[in-house]
Amino acid sequence: MLRSLFLVVLIAVFATVAIVYDAVPAEEIRVWGGKVDDFKDSEGRVWHGGQNEKEAWGGWIEKLPRVAEVQQLTKDAEKLAKDEGYDNELFYAVSWAQFPDTVKMDLNTGKGMFTVTYLVGEHWSPNNRGFDIIIEDEIVEEEYVTPGNHEIDIKRYEGIEVKDDVMSLEFAGNPATGAGDLNAMFSGIEVIPALAVDPKQKVTTSWGALKSERQNQ
Repeated sequence: MLRSLFLVVLIAVFATVAIVYDAVPAEEIRVWGGKVDDFKDSEGRVWHGGQNEKEAWGGWIEKLPRVAEVQQLTKDAEKLAKDEGYDNELFYAVSWAQFPDTVKMDLNTGKGMFTVTYLVGEHWSPNNRGFDIIIEDEIVEEEYVTPGNHEIDIKRYEGIEVKDDVMSLEFAGNPATGAGDLNAMFSGIEVIPALAVDPKQKVTTSWGALKSERQNQ
């Protein structure tokens, strides 16, 4: 009887540990390209330097990315950054790879569903740099071409699932773009757990749903 009770208690303990382990919250991670030092933006968010390897949050893998600087941003680029809630500084540098090399990052996000935001500022090849954006071995943006010189782009990918605690990202030049520059790059990567909803984003999403419902009536 006592032995059976002990086994029941032991199983319950293991089950509780497993549940707690699986319930460990997924991590928000932000990285800015072309930099070693961390950066705290105007909202108090920390962006880790993308030129680092094997940090607690993750880092580049296989080959250290090259670095390039964006000298300035157009007025339209500055407005877009402000409207989207990002500091201009995040677009002033990039981590890049000379084709056929690729830029690869591993981020220690934990398991879960995520929204990934890709930020880029173009420093050299206006509308002429083409590559694929790959997350968790899936091409989320095929034959992407960067914007004009000194302009920026911001792209979001929702429903990215991580099953093994580590999110893999790769930026790989793709000749199918027809672009003359296949050197892939990024200025920033922002990874947010799907359950972590920014209040402003929540309002926008709710309004979009209401608008859609009215149009369908």
